[in-house]
Amino acid sequence: MSTPNPRRYTLSLSCPDRVGIVAAVSSFLAQHKGWITEASHHADPEAMRFFMRQEILADSLPFGLETFRDKFSQIAAEFDMDWSISDSARKKRVVILVSKQEHCLYDLFARWQSGDLDIDIPCVISNHETFRGFVEWHGIPFHHVPVTPDNKPAAYAKVEQLFNEAEGDVMVLARYMQILSPELCANYPGRIINIHHSFLPSFVGAKPYHQAYTRGVKLIGATCHYVTSELDQGPIIEQDVIRVDHSDAPDDLVRYGKDIEKAVLARGLRYHLEDRVLVHGNKTVVFR
Repeated sequence: MSTPNPRRYTLSLSCPDRVGIVAAVSSFLAQHKGWITEASHHADPEAMRFFMRQEILADSLPFGLETFRDKFSQIAAEFDMDWSISDSARKKRVVILVSKQEHCLYDLFARWQSGDLDIDIPCVISNHETFRGFVEWHGIPFHHVPVTPDNKPAAYAKVEQLFNEAEGDVMVLARYMQILSPELCANYPGRIINIHHSFLPSFVGAKPYHQAYTRGVKLIGATCHYVTSELDQGPIIEQDVIRVDHSDAPDDLVRYGKDIEKAVLARGLRYHLEDRVLVHGNKTVVFR
């Protein structure tokens, strides 16, 4: 029988780079008998910024998260840190948005059902009724929010309301073929993840596989990125590609791409859920 993963706290931070950051964090944890099980660091010499992620055995500390936050805030203030700490005992709540393409939705549900993604899915939101039966068969609430050129402000206000009512941690656009409002994007920075069916920054917008076919590229790909108000321009979390050639038609590219999209979205979402992604400007540091 396999042993369940022990409860962990994950501390992630970034701050202006200077001497003593690692020593200060490590000394704080050692002072309180914190057992570090994984540690990652990165210094960006161009931005002069330091990034850190550490996993700590929760049971090794003599206090819980609230006390940790209170005590660690003094170090955070000294080094001007942007930081967060999460508890592996609390499952992240993932709200999925989908339109009419099923492959990413099906893949996420399969990973959730098998335990490969240790998440809660409080609801699925769609601008079509297509997947109501599939979603509700799994015992998940399904919300149909139609989106038309005339109702977009009201539709996205409803999406935001449903996300908040579900106490969502992250919103995943699993081939949700709509452009979110700037207000919605601004309200949840770093909490909306999209899968785009091209190797960004190439072929933004609609029908990227057809754009790639017309251009005669030899590689096509998919990109998992955070959503911002600029179309397909948000910080990139994960990407992958597959080789194609002159004999492949646009439908072949679409078919190949679906497999990449599923894998890239799953990896990118996992990195986010495990607090492995730190955003600085329009770039990310991903501690794999």
